[in-house]
Amino acid sequence: MTGKPDQSVTKSDRIMISVDAMGGDAGPAVVVAGLAMSADKNPNIGFLLHGPENILKPLVAKKRVLEDRVEIRDAQKIVTMDDKPSQVMRNGKGTSMWSTIQAVKTGEAAGAVSCGNTGALMALSMLRLRKMPGVNRPAIAILWPSSNPQGFNVMLDVGADVRADAEDLLQYALMGTSYVRNSMDIPRPRIGLLNVGTEEHKGHAELKEAHALIAQNAEKANYDFVGFVEGSDLPGNAADIIVTDGFTGNVAIKTGEGTASLLRSALREAFEHSLLSKLTAVLAYASLGRLAKRIDPRRVNGGVFLGLNGTVVKSHGGADAIGVSAAIKLAFRLAEQGFAEKLAARVASVVELTQNGTVPQDAEHPPK
Repeated sequence: MTGKPDQSVTKSDRIMISVDAMGGDAGPAVVVAGLAMSADKNPNIGFLLHGPENILKPLVAKKRVLEDRVEIRDAQKIVTMDDKPSQVMRNGKGTSMWSTIQAVKTGEAAGAVSCGNTGALMALSMLRLRKMPGVNRPAIAILWPSSNPQGFNVMLDVGADVRADAEDLLQYALMGTSYVRNSMDIPRPRIGLLNVGTEEHKGHAELKEAHALIAQNAEKANYDFVGFVEGSDLPGNAADIIVTDGFTGNVAIKTGEGTASLLRSALREAFEHSLLSKLTAVLAYASLGRLAKRIDPRRVNGGVFLGLNGTVVKSHGGADAIGVSAAIKLAFRLAEQGFAEKLAARVASVVELTQNGTVPQDAEHPPK
């Protein structure tokens, strides 16, 4: 039930999240509904909402919980799913996506969320925010439901760049370590390198080179390297971080989403098959609810762009209000923890690592 936000939290105390209202498949109404869900749960969030004001203003006005929580930034142009990243980089100014990223660049918002075109969002993010010094290729990191105690593994890259050489994969490992250490409070994460088998002789030359690099730097960078892992380990407990290139990672995540959808449909059909199965479903209602929640990809929606000078979260294009709210929650948590600054320190330590063979002890705890 939607109620009034906590009036004890002033506007100046809130962490502002910049949201692209126009990128999702379902339109801005779903994005605004996601904002309302987030605002209802957390009085410390404020929003900059980007898109055509004439469309957004009435939608926001219908959500009582968003009163005095949303500032609309009028942006009449929209980046579509069919737009090429190169075209958006040249002509994207004035779009809701550009405006969303710009608010992070100017410091008006602590993070950005968009359901829009992934390639265009990465291109604009790199153009406006720039890569952190020392980063060759940014990566997209996502949460993957797993049997680990924390309930999730982190996988990167899942589509920022289809290519990745051995040094890129090492950099992904270091950025993933920072992400897990700060978002899951795991001081020494375990890293696995995705391959077609766990044996060290398997895989192409760059994977073998990456295996050696990640293993060599484990002690210096304070992580444990478990070696090669397979696709079956993605939801398992063999590692906390799965490192791979963007092509393989994107195929894996889309496969996982499709499998979860198939499983939900199969369960629904099975329990609706007969009167007895329907009765069984009623008796198992609580357990089925827990299972549905566990495998619901909406609740882990949001891929974080790592390696940029600012926090950007890519929501699934087909996300509903629950999915949008999950992406906003992720952006808020990272902003609250000062993750962008900690990641910058971790990336800077890569240079120290290669030059001096050591990682500064305060690499992820820079002075405030």
